[in-house]
Amino acid sequence: MADGDLDPVIHAQARLRIMATLAGLPAGDEISFPRLRSILDFSAGNLSTHLRKLEEAEYVTQTKTFVGRTPATYVALTPRGRRAFETYTESLSALLGGTPT
Repeated sequence: MADGDLDPVIHAQARLRIMATLAGLPAGDEISFPRLRSILDFSAGNLSTHLRKLEEAEYVTQTKTFVGRTPATYVALTPRGRRAFETYTESLSALLGGTPT
């Protein structure tokens, strides 16, 4: 990817919203799948599809566990994902502001 190019994995609107939400969490924190789905107002299937793409790029991790007897999934931004999002926002700012990166 050349300087100034926008990461196509992040650039899709749904994935950009996911990344922006996760980037708002402190590094190392995670959010439950239902909470993320509620914040973004996505269907479970739509959120799963986009999380899978972000996971394939190693931008997010999903941890599956149990709370009592109930399955629970937690989502977190990886350090690679945080760097990719920062690069994406810098590239977008440069593109909109005309400042080279």
